[in-house]
Amino acid sequence: MKKSIISRLLAYLKPYIGRFIVAMVLMIVLSLMTGALAYLAGPLMKFIINPAETTLHIAGPFVFLTRIPKKELFYYLPMTLIIVALLKGLSYYGQAYFMGNIGQRVIMDMRNNLFEHIQYLPMEYFSRVNTGTLVSRIMNDVGLVQGAVTSAVAGSLRDSFSIIVLVGLAFYLDWKLAVLTFLVYPIAGYAVVLVGKKLRKVSVQGQNAAANLNNKLFESISSMNIVKAFNQEDHEISRFKKFTSDLYSALMRGIKVNALFVPSMEFLMVIGFVGAFWYGGLRIMNGTLTPEGFFSFFAAIGLLYQPVKNLSNINSVIQDGLAASTRVFDVMDEPAETLKQGEAVLAGINNQISFNSIGFKYAEQDVLKNISLKVKKGEILALVGDSGAGKSTLVSLLTRFYDVTSGSIRIDDVDIRDLSLKSLRGAIGIVTQETILFDDTVYNNIAYGKKDAAFDDIVAAAKSAYAHNFIMQLPDGYNTSLGERGAKLSGGERQRIAIARAVLKNPAILILDEATSNLDARSENEVQKALDNLMKGKTTFLIAHRLYTAERADRIAVLVKGQLVEEGPHEVLMRNAGYYHKLYTLQHTLFAKEQTAADEKNP
Repeated sequence: MKKSIISRLLAYLKPYIGRFIVAMVLMIVLSLMTGALAYLAGPLMKFIINPAETTLHIAGPFVFLTRIPKKELFYYLPMTLIIVALLKGLSYYGQAYFMGNIGQRVIMDMRNNLFEHIQYLPMEYFSRVNTGTLVSRIMNDVGLVQGAVTSAVAGSLRDSFSIIVLVGLAFYLDWKLAVLTFLVYPIAGYAVVLVGKKLRKVSVQGQNAAANLNNKLFESISSMNIVKAFNQEDHEISRFKKFTSDLYSALMRGIKVNALFVPSMEFLMVIGFVGAFWYGGLRIMNGTLTPEGFFSFFAAIGLLYQPVKNLSNINSVIQDGLAASTRVFDVMDEPAETLKQGEAVLAGINNQISFNSIGFKYAEQDVLKNISLKVKKGEILALVGDSGAGKSTLVSLLTRFYDVTSGSIRIDDVDIRDLSLKSLRGAIGIVTQETILFDDTVYNNIAYGKKDAAFDDIVAAAKSAYAHNFIMQLPDGYNTSLGERGAKLSGGERQRIAIARAVLKNPAILILDEATSNLDARSENEVQKALDNLMKGKTTFLIAHRLYTAERADRIAVLVKGQLVEEGPHEVLMRNAGYYHKLYTLQHTLFAKEQTAADEKNP
């Protein structure tokens, strides 16, 4: 049975139960000292009005009346107030520190758990949930949970203890006045429940709007080169304003609910207070209530106002936190990568990789259908075809980012589903068209797949990738930070860092997704030399968008709408005059026209 949101949140508090108990004890002391201050109000007022008759005695945490001479009382009463105020301040500091510490640790644990879970989600999840949404879950939503755990839990406990002590004191002083004063509280409690439901609803709407805005912001900033290239700044500003407007509207709905709720609560409390004040005044006049009792009672009621108001405000924070927790736990409840895997360890390839009548469906649509291929050890196989033909999907099945829905993929007659994922992926190196680098040093980017690599091995990998010379020209050499996505490097330099990373990993299987397609001629030449070093002795899958790069492959597999229609060396496929010949001729013609136009423009 699925646990409730509250129980799951409380589970995060369990490791810190000792600190929580200390905080609760301090909250109780704080509440008792608050009650003591209220009780002292009556004797203090009587001392000011008629000091000769005022008496005082300290017993336990509260102050009770007894006869003390006027001269001694002049010293005792101020000293008592100072001691009570000091204990109140120290207990407040202690409970705030411990609850704050617990809250921050809970949020740290929750963020760590959420990020860890995301790391092990299947690739299919990331194809349907955008990056901005996940960033919003980790930062915004967990931040709202922090408010609920730190402010709401601490505040609600502290204020609840104060309310219990002050209400108890009010009944102790005069139960008739207390009953009249608190008649309105059941109505207020019912209002809190109704408003809580409404607040959670509008909170979910607000958090969804915030996630959408976060995603738009991430998308727009990360695509700034495209925005500027197409002069779409105004369009992006317009779209962003729409998302901020949606967020504004959602937040205003919550503000309206709170704006109506708080004065309504205050109005109800004032009604109770006025009724008790009127009744208490009548009783003083007929002699059934002493003035000091009257002052102590209303001091307690006055001090009661703030914790009750705090609890009403905390309600909105709690509802925000519960709504955010729901969204966080929704991600945590996503099933982790559950691909079947065995315990066999892949040490390398002895003979071949075989695709045996494989098929793959995504969202009930056939992406690959009945493909059979054999790739020998050390062979370079180029995958060509139109966009959407299934080239990238085929290699994604080999890495088991997805699993085949029919057939099997085998390495030396071992089904890859019988291999451990760690050993399978550890034997595969990937260099993509869109180079992925981290905001870290050159050294750490190259060593990403082999953290225990020696510095000499890093340098050797960089030299093999023709990257060492430009690295040494960077401000701090291998310790230079590359910026977000390697922004401090050119496209060719980023590719060579990625190639060095693959060289260091030294995989048995290599996947190249047209790693030179976005480079100028000079950079492409450097990167191609680096790729030649990388491919030596490795079984390579080359996804070729520009078909002249496929010519260097040992064989070419041609995919059309998820089906294998041709395979063989470049020369054989050209002689056969099939689909590959048609693609190659068309692309060559287009390239020639582009080159002619460029030559005419720049004679």
